[in-house]
Parts: sequence; C-alpha cells; structure tokens
Amino acid sequence: MNGWIIAVIFAVLAGAAIIRFGRTARATWELVAAALLIGLAGYAWQGSPSQAGAPLSVAAQDNAFDEDVAKLRKNMGERFSQAGQWLVLSDAMNRQGKSADAANVLRVGLRQYPDDANLWLGLGNALMVHGNSILSPAAEFAFRKAMALSPEQPAPAYFFGLALAQSGQPQQAEKIWRDLLARAPADAEWRADVEGNLAILDRALGGRAAEMSGQASGNGTAGAEQ
Repeated sequence: MNGWIIAVIFAVLAGAAIIRFGRTARATWELVAAALLIGLAGYAWQGSPSQAGAPLSVAAQDNAFDEDVAKLRKNMGERFSQAGQWLVLSDAMNRQGKSADAANVLRVGLRQYPDDANLWLGLGNALMVHGNSILSPAAEFAFRKAMALSPEQPAPAYFFGLALAQSGQPQQAEKIWRDLLARAPADAEWRADVEGNLAILDRALGGRAAEMSGQASGNGTAGAEQ
C-alpha cells in the first residue's frame, strides 16, 4: 500500500500547486481533480502500487578475457622482447575488466614498437574482448598486421581464425586454419587445438572442414616424411 499512499500524496500536492500558483478559477478545480484522478487510474493500471519497493542492482558484466587464451598465445611462440611489458600490462587490465584500457595500453606500446607482431596480435585479441567477441575492422587490421609482420609464427593466424569463427564467419576461419595446418609441423603442440576447432566447424559446415583438415594433416605428415 506504500505505493498508493505516495501516489495520493503527490496528486494532492500537485493539485494544490496548480490551484495555488496557477491561479486557476474555482470553476476549473473540478477539471484539475479529474486530470489527477486519470493520472492515478493510469498508475493503477500500468504500475504495481501494492508491491513493496526494492533497490535495483546492476548485474556485473562478464569479462570476456580468457586465461587459457593468454597461455595458448604464449605457447604458440610469443616472443617477449622489450615490448613484452605492454602485453603483461594489457593482460592485467583485462583481468580487472578494463578492456578499453587493455587495448589502449597496446596502442601506446605500438607507438614505441610499431613493427612488433606480438603487440599487434595482442591488440587484436584485446579489441575482441572489448567488442564482446565481435571482429571489428580495427581488430581485423591488427590480426592481419601481425600475420604480415611474422608469417612464420602460428599465433596470429590461429587467433585471427578464432576471431572469425566467434564473429560468425566459419568459412573464413576454416580457410585460415586449414592453411595454418598445411604448413605446420606434424608434432606441433598446438596442432590438436586447431584440429579440434576445425571439428567444431565441421558440424556447422556439414562435413567439409573435417575433410579439409584430414587433407591438411596428410600433407603435413607427408612433408615431415620427406
């Protein structure tokens, strides 16, 4: 009933203010009362006057940063140079849920080390976190820049494929990962991760990814035997 009491009090105060400060004629008081009653009727219809009030709390936003992704990035050949401090700082920002700061830290690092592939890769991943796993033009540019600067490194191609898959572009992701497997050593530690991801794409693409993955695996084995 608290809602009704508050509504009635506000209606009475509003009516008194209109009559007092609006200097309305006595003949129009009934119109003012009718308007206020219509307002109360609308409140009764649309509101919930019988329910007790309760403070609202904002749900905490999930942090898209994945520790396993950071570990995999390092295991796939990340070379920590003098620019490595920027990657460490960016990861720390992401762990705190400060995704915008995580990306900006890497932008600052790239001003000092513009040709560091690891920083460009880190920026691509940071922008994916900040964009809720949506591949923005800026993130795609960062991934492609990392691939161009360090084509022998598997991490840029792997994470670019992951970004494509997360953004609803499975066919493009399949091509990137298939090309990566074709040039990968048969005993690469991360090979199983790529093959597992292709198996997931296979279910979405109706079997084509698995066939291509098998061909790439066979080519890699044949190359190792030669």
